[in-house]
Amino acid sequence: EKNGTIGNIYSMGLALQALEATRKFYDPREWDCAQAFSVVCAHDYQQPTAIAQVLPALVGRSYLEAAGLDCSATKDPSPSRQSPLSPLLGRRGLLGDRIQVHYSIINRLQGKHFNYSTSVKVPRGSTLLKVMEAAAEENALIFSFTTEQTSWGPYVTSIHGLAGSTDDRTYWQFLSAGNALEEGVGTYVPQDGEHIQAVFSTY
Repeated sequence: EKNGTIGNIYSMGLALQALEATRKFYDPREWDCAQAFSVVCAHDYQQPTAIAQVLPALVGRSYLEAAGLDCSATKDPSPSRQSPLSPLLGRRGLLGDRIQVHYSIINRLQGKHFNYSTSVKVPRGSTLLKVMEAAAEENALIFSFTTEQTSWGPYVTSIHGLAGSTDDRTYWQFLSAGNALEEGVGTYVPQDGEHIQAVFSTY
């Protein structure tokens, strides 16, 4: 699906491990291995958890083989040798000029409904979290938010005082051009002129 994506970009690591480990049971035509690996290689993973899940698949291993690996046999004493995986772990380039991002928060689900929008300028390469922080700095009364830290990065728990709840199955969903973002607010990097919507949703 989605040009090689299995689930979403975060589930790709474990999905590829599972498919590689069980490939003899599948007809190669049932899924495009090369296309799936191309999706992974093109993505700039930032969270340690995501990197830890995708690296085994990229080197042709799975977590099932971890106990039997002899790590000392693979050490390379040459500091000049660059791993072919290093581009995946590279940091983004230096921030350049500033961009404008349109940001909206929308609740049509619970309590008093609201729909607020603003435009903020942030350095190019900033994450969505930085956009949200810039909006909150300009108008904390409307755009304040809270997060909690998870192994996948910051998770938005509330915006404008409205918090998601597992009891009523609500959460804040982030959209761009009507499509749900596949990355979290701590890693997604909006483009100049992009409109991000935070919509209070149910699942």
